Amino acid sequence: MRFLTSIFQKGPANSASGEISLQGGQKKRLEQTGNRIVMVMAVIGLTYASLGGKLIWLGMQEESELASRRIVDRSTSATRPNLVDRNGQILAMDIKMASLYAEPRRIVDPDEAVELLATVLPDLDYKKIYKWFSSDAAFKWIKRELTPKQQGDILALGIPGIGFRSENRRFYPGGPTASHILGLVNIDNEGISGIEKFLDDNGLADLHKAGFAIAQDLEPVKLTIDLRVQHAVRNELEKAIERFRAIAAAAVVIDVDTGEIRSMVSLPDYDPNNPVDASKPDRLNRMSAGLYEMGSTFKAFTTAMALDSGKIAITDKFDARKPIRIGGSTIKDYRGKRRILSVPEVFIYSSNIGAAKMADKVGIPAQREFLTRLGLLTRMQGFELPEVASPTQPKKWRKVNSITIAFGHGVSTTPLQTAVAAAALVNGGKLVRPTLFPRTKDEAQKDAPQVISKKTSDLMRYVFRLNSLKGSGRKADVPGYLLGGKTGTAEKVVNGRYSSEKKFNAYLSAFPMNKPKYVVLVIVDEPQPEEGRRFSTAGWNAVPTLGAIVKRVAPMLGVKPDFQERNTAILSSY
Repeated sequence: MRFLTSIFQKGPANSASGEISLQGGQKKRLEQTGNRIVMVMAVIGLTYASLGGKLIWLGMQEESELASRRIVDRSTSATRPNLVDRNGQILAMDIKMASLYAEPRRIVDPDEAVELLATVLPDLDYKKIYKWFSSDAAFKWIKRELTPKQQGDILALGIPGIGFRSENRRFYPGGPTASHILGLVNIDNEGISGIEKFLDDNGLADLHKAGFAIAQDLEPVKLTIDLRVQHAVRNELEKAIERFRAIAAAAVVIDVDTGEIRSMVSLPDYDPNNPVDASKPDRLNRMSAGLYEMGSTFKAFTTAMALDSGKIAITDKFDARKPIRIGGSTIKDYRGKRRILSVPEVFIYSSNIGAAKMADKVGIPAQREFLTRLGLLTRMQGFELPEVASPTQPKKWRKVNSITIAFGHGVSTTPLQTAVAAAALVNGGKLVRPTLFPRTKDEAQKDAPQVISKKTSDLMRYVFRLNSLKGSGRKADVPGYLLGGKTGTAEKVVNGRYSSEKKFNAYLSAFPMNKPKYVVLVIVDEPQPEEGRRFSTAGWNAVPTLGAIVKRVAPMLGVKPDFQERNTAILSSY
């Protein structure tokens, strides 16, 4: 102001009236200039106040609204890779779906908006929707994954403040065929079970957070399962449930050299495209997440333990004429021979007495160590599915525990672990970790410990095959495929006691026994006798079911039939 005043003071000094006039005009101009400056400063102040107010308003936004926006950003970018079987057939893929959202602050008439939406989406909770629409919220999901018709009908309503976001929805072309393997994703396309969860836990979720997981960057993920085999196995299990009026059935097919799972099915299952039944207790994956006393299939491990210990030879004999009485219990044979039995006869006649005496001769510490070595007593490590149960065993092993465990009671393990351990009995003695991702034999053998000798493995192949020809596995023998195996019928525990009415049956098998390539395990839960028959033990249901499976899948697996005659003379105790 001083600088401006000095300029306006310049003028004629010899006129008194002029000086007075100049001073009056100068004063007026100075006042006008000052007013302008004040107005400019006021405008600037108002501008900054407005910006500050906006920042404060944003800072006071509800966390739920900001979280909603983050959910939108994350869900629209959560692209997942295709899952394919070993032959490239698509098992899971992303498809684009429209989801409906609202910006309540932009909705002019909440009542009208609710009434219009009700004409297209009558099942929504409109009390809650009206409350949202009447609020000052920035964003609310209304319904995820609309059909194209629903989207078109809502667009035609022309409701202000309503919009659509394109999202990825997981689609499983095979429906329930491989549901327990593939697993599920949630509404935001994030894996919550099965291989879907495995992928998220092993890097996919981090890629999503970093914004790198976009469709063109993701290569398909190949699994070991063969969709053709998977379908055939599932179909035969469905038939078994109906035929034997069972509450459930399951099966697994494993490559004994690589540990690759070619098929794994557990029924009842669910449709991952509409997983309303997925959380029901009876829909668990019985192969890896179910714990069972595996019954006489455990005699395969007892026999292998006895032969591998060096304390028992294949020609040794055991007296099975009288029951064993111990700890208030009586151990006897089901339809026993009541005579002295050789080791192969103990196996093919499924003698509880003979198995108990073999375990007693080996000793409790060695028995426990052997079953642990085969992975039957500890939780399976390194398997890709998160749904894996932990086996149970007695806190303290007494003689009565050792005896009952020898024929499959007193220890609970998963059927998958049982099949994996059986593969070691026939593949030369190596315990190969199971996998759902392809690998070579050399890759599999790198971390596969030698758990029994090759000599013991050869003997086990012999007794397995013998049981298929002379013992309880006869109904599964498929000409040309040289099956061998061991049955198991376990009474289930009901209210703390074993029930003779409820059985858990299994058939543990491998083929071809001259050079085993695959282990197949079938379980049938609580089967009933077929119409016109009295028996419901494994030989009458699990065994023929496995035979039907092998007959269908062996050609798919590339196993050629072999009709060469072989010497199958039984080693006799007399």
